[in-house]
Amino acid sequence: MKKLDWYILKKFLRVFFFSIFLFAVIAIVIDISEKTDDFVRTGLSATEIFTHYYIGFIPHIIALLFPLFVFIAVIFFTSKMAGQTEIVAIIASGTSYNRWLRPYWIGGVLLGLFLWVSNQWIIPKAENVRGSFEAAYIDANSTYNALLTSSSDIYFRIDSFTYAGIYNYDTANSRGSGFFAYKVEGGKVVYNIRAENIQWDTATKNWRLVEVVERKVLNEKEVVTSAVELNKNYPFKPVDIKKDRYTKDKLTTPQLIQQIKLEELRGAEGLNELKIERYRRDASPVSVLLLTLIGAIVAGKKVRGGSGSHLALGFIIAAVFIITDRFSTIFSTKGNLPPLLAAWIPNMIFIWVVYYLYKKAPK
Repeated sequence: MKKLDWYILKKFLRVFFFSIFLFAVIAIVIDISEKTDDFVRTGLSATEIFTHYYIGFIPHIIALLFPLFVFIAVIFFTSKMAGQTEIVAIIASGTSYNRWLRPYWIGGVLLGLFLWVSNQWIIPKAENVRGSFEAAYIDANSTYNALLTSSSDIYFRIDSFTYAGIYNYDTANSRGSGFFAYKVEGGKVVYNIRAENIQWDTATKNWRLVEVVERKVLNEKEVVTSAVELNKNYPFKPVDIKKDRYTKDKLTTPQLIQQIKLEELRGAEGLNELKIERYRRDASPVSVLLLTLIGAIVAGKKVRGGSGSHLALGFIIAAVFIITDRFSTIFSTKGNLPPLLAAWIPNMIFIWVVYYLYKKAPK
């Protein structure tokens, strides 16, 4: 890397980290003002609230708008360079336009890789902290969420041949007043089990069944056995049954992939939300690079309006990006748009935007 690369790259990273830090501080202040009553009800100290909530909230809010802040940072410092005729001097010195864009490529790739690694492992762990706190203290105070955690009947698929159901399942205590499961082979039920009660045993990490009756069909004969209590190691846990809106965010990418396979096996609904989250974690780092290049090309041209016109155009492009992303997500979760396509549509569109702006840029 030459002096030119270091000069632009330092400006790029300095402005980005300052803007993201400033935004995080503002977001924390607003969040505290909205949740003050909830924090008081928890009875936790300021240190405990920070370690149990904000240590996860800060990465969440940064990751949420990471690509857009990269874009704004690029437009801001590049527009300032253009206004001071620095870019004209760089090009006039014999530096090619592509050579001038090199540090933007480097910065975009570095920040994209940082976001990619964070999306796979760091952000999910932070979401686990934030989500657990909100589920325990914030959502617990909501009457709407209280209805979601009340008892209900649940039916699901354990594997390719086994189906199960739990009556009056209490998500808060991980237990139900009735449980049944049956296995089908060749269009016939070959196994059936029923229990008066089912409870998750936190010590053994198994399900404890009470007043159990098992029926097995062997060589066209039915064998019936009963037991007062029985422990079963079923391939589902309370977290798989509980309707937790934070689940997909809490899982690291390997766990998310495993969860998608498990839900596909069970024939569960709402798989598109999990799949979009999986593909979005790979698509958003590419968005960082594309928005970096768009910002450099747009702001690299000296205009009469200066930084103001560049920022105005930048906000328009950012708004189009967000709208495209939201619409593709909605069409996938509520319609038939494939999740992979939904996650990558914004990037597919903005690749052509980069190409068009590059071709039209004065070199």
